Amino acid sequence: MKSIIGQRTAAQEKAAEYWGSNALIRWNEIALALSNKYNLIPPPNPDGTYTLPDPANPGKVPNFPFSHPPYTSRALSYWGAAQFDALIAAWHYKYQINRPAPYVVDNTIQALLPDNNLPSYPSEDAIIAAVSQSILTAMFPLEKDYLEEKAAEHRNSRLWAGMNVESDLIAGDSLGRAVAAKFLARAKTDGMSKAQAPKPISDSLTNAAKTKWNWHWENLELPKRPVGLTPLFGQVKMWCVPNVEAVRPVPPPAPGTPAFEKDAKELREIAKNLTTKQRKIANFWADGLNTYTPPGHWNRLASDFIVKYQQNPLRAARTFAYLNMAEMDAGIACWDAKYYYHYPRPSQAIPGFKTILGIPNFPSYTSGHSTFSAAAATVLSHIFPNERAYCEAWAEEAAMSRVYAGIHYRFDAEVGLTQGQAVGEYVISRAKTDGAE
Repeated sequence: MKSIIGQRTAAQEKAAEYWGSNALIRWNEIALALSNKYNLIPPPNPDGTYTLPDPANPGKVPNFPFSHPPYTSRALSYWGAAQFDALIAAWHYKYQINRPAPYVVDNTIQALLPDNNLPSYPSEDAIIAAVSQSILTAMFPLEKDYLEEKAAEHRNSRLWAGMNVESDLIAGDSLGRAVAAKFLARAKTDGMSKAQAPKPISDSLTNAAKTKWNWHWENLELPKRPVGLTPLFGQVKMWCVPNVEAVRPVPPPAPGTPAFEKDAKELREIAKNLTTKQRKIANFWADGLNTYTPPGHWNRLASDFIVKYQQNPLRAARTFAYLNMAEMDAGIACWDAKYYYHYPRPSQAIPGFKTILGIPNFPSYTSGHSTFSAAAATVLSHIFPNERAYCEAWAEEAAMSRVYAGIHYRFDAEVGLTQGQAVGEYVISRAKTDGAE
């Protein structure tokens, strides 16, 4: 290591500074950038048919994945949860083996980063790099070479910075990959591979809604996709909520009833008198194609809090883990309600009604933005109690943004907030028993 430091270049010093003392922030930025890059809806073929991304052949057009909100919430949840478990394991071995950092053993080594007062074996940064590379490569397979390059730079930056010797890094890499493998094994059996159901199953959900509720959602795209977005995401395995029935909301008001007409009238009034402020809120929270979606929006806010409150890597990993498990559970709960109730969107149920944004390709009730946001706000308010008012205000604004855009009724938004909060409370209950507090 001393030999490497003696030949250290300006670029290597810059890399050490870039990865810094809490590289989870950098890997979260990378995960969000990939979610953004792949959030492109597959276009229709020339004959009006659609071809879905193929995970077995990700380079085939359209490329895999399409990182829509459910997909992004899942990718971030596996990344976050695996990081937390891997660092828990790291701390066990750090204090069992208790090897001093190289700059503690040899005072001629001038480290580029502050002393973190931690045993150096195994390297927590090598663990973070290995978990991030493994999980994100599985979620974004076409980025394999890029992620391998970033992971190698991250690991090597600890040598260049004088923070870890090679055997620290080798041990961390091995441990990180072993933990990631456990989570990837879970991912293979969590039900996501069946979420984008074939047309016969999708049609059966539509027919069930017609029979049970006397209404159903219709896709208004032209050309029309044969199946809505991930009809069976509501059946994917949850992290902290025992089952979707535990947080399934009551039925929405039937079209034509006074409760429906009240919120439909509000939508017409908003569309007729939309203010500049309301339009800005709708656009700010749009989080549509080629963005990192609502779960990504909340990860960005969490990163700001982690920096503001100077959370160390272990605390930051815990924040990202519980936030993103809540986001995936919220998405599963919301999608269960969407396809269980199969409720028509305003543009379908209100004659002549127009939105100011595109119409999502899935049913209306409950609002995904509301459910994701309330779950995130609940968890972040628990971890950062001084930010509770800010988080709750953001969740309410995210929910109302969809009403301003004409994409959801107020009852979609309000019930979605309640549903998301219920999900968040389950996640907090889990967090309270993990020993960290």
